[in-house]
Amino acid sequence: MTGQILGGRYEILERVGGGGMALVYKAHDLLLNRHVAVKVLRQQYIHDEEFIYRFGREAQSAAALSHPNVVSIYDVGQDEDTHYIVMEYVEGMTLNDLIKQKAPLQVEEAVHIASQICDALDHAHANEIIHRDIKPHNILIGKNGRVKVTDFGIARAGTSSSITQTGSVVGSVHYFSPEHAKGIAAGAKSDLYSLGIVLYQMLTGKLPFLGDSPISVALKHLQEDVEEPRKVNPLIPQSVENIILKAMRKNPEQRYQSAAEMLRDLETCLLPERRNEPRLAEPEEDDGDDDEKTRIVPAIRSNHPGLEPEPDGKEKKRKRTGVWIWTLVFLVVVGALLAGIYYVKSQFEVKDVPVPDYINKHVDEAVAELESVNLVPNIVAYEHSDEVEENYVIDQNPKNTTIKEGSTVELTVSLGVELPKMKDYVGKKWADVAKEMEALGIDNSRIDVKEKHDEQAVDTILEQFPEPNEEFDPAKVEIKLTVSQGLEKFPMPDLTGKTVEEADATLLQKNLSRIKGKEGVIEKPSFSQPKGKIYDQWPYKPNQEVESGTNNIIYYVSSGPPEDAGQLLVTLPELKPKEEGKDSSFKIIITDAQYENYEYRTFEISKPDLLNVPVIVTKERNAVIQMFRDDAYYDSRTVTYNDYLEHKHGPRQNETESSSEPLGEDQQTKATPEPGGDPTPQPGGQ
Repeated sequence: MTGQILGGRYEILERVGGGGMALVYKAHDLLLNRHVAVKVLRQQYIHDEEFIYRFGREAQSAAALSHPNVVSIYDVGQDEDTHYIVMEYVEGMTLNDLIKQKAPLQVEEAVHIASQICDALDHAHANEIIHRDIKPHNILIGKNGRVKVTDFGIARAGTSSSITQTGSVVGSVHYFSPEHAKGIAAGAKSDLYSLGIVLYQMLTGKLPFLGDSPISVALKHLQEDVEEPRKVNPLIPQSVENIILKAMRKNPEQRYQSAAEMLRDLETCLLPERRNEPRLAEPEEDDGDDDEKTRIVPAIRSNHPGLEPEPDGKEKKRKRTGVWIWTLVFLVVVGALLAGIYYVKSQFEVKDVPVPDYINKHVDEAVAELESVNLVPNIVAYEHSDEVEENYVIDQNPKNTTIKEGSTVELTVSLGVELPKMKDYVGKKWADVAKEMEALGIDNSRIDVKEKHDEQAVDTILEQFPEPNEEFDPAKVEIKLTVSQGLEKFPMPDLTGKTVEEADATLLQKNLSRIKGKEGVIEKPSFSQPKGKIYDQWPYKPNQEVESGTNNIIYYVSSGPPEDAGQLLVTLPELKPKEEGKDSSFKIIITDAQYENYEYRTFEISKPDLLNVPVIVTKERNAVIQMFRDDAYYDSRTVTYNDYLEHKHGPRQNETESSSEPLGEDQQTKATPEPGGDPTPQPGGQ
């Protein structure tokens, strides 16, 4: 049922237990987002009205109780043919598991557990609910040490009729009370008898009564005295042994009269003054009705032997008739006694029943056949098998032999081929997982991979189905994975010509942002944009690919042209072709206050020619004009700020003339533009 959702609310996660009537699963309550336990009636009983009635009564019985030591019932329902009860999920183990691991338990621990069980029974009995099946399997121990009583599947109201069937009683035979074994009404004191056995088992590690068959165990409850617990475990204080012996008295009237009385004894039994109290006295034998006792009637004899008168004929006849009558009465009585003995013996005589081999048979078929011959099927384990298909019997004990009617036949049932469990692939690289799945034999056609943008690195698995730890069949499984494409990428917007506010708004639309504060806005003089407008951006130029979420962008904002900037038109030296009459290619490169290695113009000439080039200079920045002919250095011209002043105001004394000497080798190397340089200069004209 793993993965199934009952009632549109309870998602089955895994099986955690089960009994003869129902299976128990751990589930997730999708509405309240919590773990719950879901008890589901076995499929073979969904058409059995008696089982459905008993299953529903469990919900009603437990739902009437509200106590910290009783498992709470949350919901009951039916989903198509599935009948279920939703109850509190207790993280821990059963008392039966604890006994197997640690028995005999420490006296203090055993008394503490018994006290909590007794407290739960006191609450149930106060609400007129008799549990009728107290045993370690129905006691849960939470990780916090809290004891919870569960499984009210055969509980009944204290005022209702006893749940018995012809020739059988409902419950667990090793924990029966004597009156329970007889099939008569079992009341609150029967629960206390069962609790006494549970305490006995916790402290000794063994059951008080064992036998070859359920009937033989039931007879021991009726006829035999329990072995004293201190003979098995001398560490048990006398006060604790007294509680066990009193709870397990054959006569209900000689036991504790209520769970509250037993609880008071449990709460004080480990006090120093009580530990070595006198042993509990044996109960007085019940003599019963005096009329039922066997009597010895003395024979009637004459007071004077030998003086008895000789009877006459009538007297002799009367005596003979009396003898025959008494003989007949004697024979009738003896015959009745023999018939009674034979009848009683036949009632307790257990028939022999052959046990066939059920291996490789369906478990439902095996269970039905065993029950039809009055044998008790007990599924002791579910195991994986490569040879036996699911729900078929793998093994049984005993088999191919004859056993007594009412005996238990243990069955081991197949879970089918053991399937691998899905690993947790979230956070791993899809490339690595793909190889792993191929090794498992999972065909690539059954793997659906979807991509989406995410902050996780590219190729990282974000989601998966089936979920981790879920069993899957490599030959049939359909796998769905969501894989990261990384952050979304797109062309960087062009911020040139925008104000800071306009640029911020543009970036926000693309989930981008600049560096906050002064570091994100750098003001510099610029010729390309008016004051207050962006003339450059860094580190991403327009249309370069950028990831969504980038937040390290810097604006270069124009503060206007430099105050000392001056523009002049420079006439270059005469340009001559390499061979007159034949074309030579010329290229003009300008580096000035506005441009850096700007390719101003490329052209061809076949005869000498003059060219005027516009440049801008400042006090700190000269202009250098380089000329190349047929891609080889031809000439250069340097223009200074003094050249600009002379051009503007006329010649001045002591001013340096413009140089037309060739640049040095280091001057010919093209400089790399810095962030903030004007990237798209416009030619100044010829």
